[in-house]
Amino acid sequence: MERRRIVVHGYVQGVGFRFAVERAARTRGVAGWVRNRADGAVEAVFEGGTADVEALVDFCRRGPRGAVVDRVEAVSESAEGLSSFRVAG
Repeated sequence: MERRRIVVHGYVQGVGFRFAVERAARTRGVAGWVRNRADGAVEAVFEGGTADVEALVDFCRRGPRGAVVDRVEAVSESAEGLSSFRVAG
């Protein structure tokens, strides 16, 4: 079980980024959450198999159509055993 916390910087709010991430996570069976931050970034946590988590991090580096990703910060963390994926606040 792998866990990654990411922060995506760029033009990533108001373009459906969170909902695209939610769809991708559910398709791959990855648990966690995604939210907009006050600084204009999007933050997410992914928990699941290594290949699935890496695929989601790669997706966030590209973003959905309409997004412009400048950079992605990714940090490995200890898994908490999350069981579902949600769009937070």
